[in-house]
Amino acid sequence: MRAISKVILGFTAAGILAATVAGCSSSKKADKKPVADIKSLSGMSTSVKLDAGFVKAITSLGLAPGVLGSAKLDAGTGVVSFPITGGHVTVYKKGDITPYVQGDIKHDGSGLSLKAGGTTVQLENFDIDPGNNSTLFGDVSANGTSVVKHAPLFTLDGSTLQPLTTSGNTATLTGTRVLVSSAAADLLDKTFKTDAVKAGLLVGIATIVVNVK
Repeated sequence: MRAISKVILGFTAAGILAATVAGCSSSKKADKKPVADIKSLSGMSTSVKLDAGFVKAITSLGLAPGVLGSAKLDAGTGVVSFPITGGHVTVYKKGDITPYVQGDIKHDGSGLSLKAGGTTVQLENFDIDPGNNSTLFGDVSANGTSVVKHAPLFTLDGSTLQPLTTSGNTATLTGTRVLVSSAAADLLDKTFKTDAVKAGLLVGIATIVVNVK
């Protein structure tokens, strides 16, 4: 347990340098009107279509992935989803504002578990900051013992994010690439005694669906 704690605390101290959204201008926010401005998020979800390379890496570790709380995993499609429980988001036209997606998207009461042998790591209560330093934060525990709260877990590359789409009372943002950082790769490799997880490994493509009613 002590070794796991040191690795995770080191990971937190290292932090994550997230990729910035490409192709945006430096226009002032006051000069532009948002495409969508949702001051209180309630309902809908963030889902990730898992990349085949990530699944292969996890399999090579002998890991048994699982979901926590209200999260759901569709084994047939390889999509894992986490209900949105709060936060706010403002979306501008791509190119008008840097960053053009801003806010805070919370997913309390759900997460992922990774288990191998007698070691289980739990990542839960995800909190997405989609700004310049786009990062997914979460709480980390090892074998049921809390190690760190609100730790930066993954980088979010919004350069491939598609324009906002709406249908009825929902708005959808899709295309963000979820990546493993060098710190996260080091965490998993040391915890599970492997070198299978590499920095920059694509976890999958994220889709955020919010209720705009």
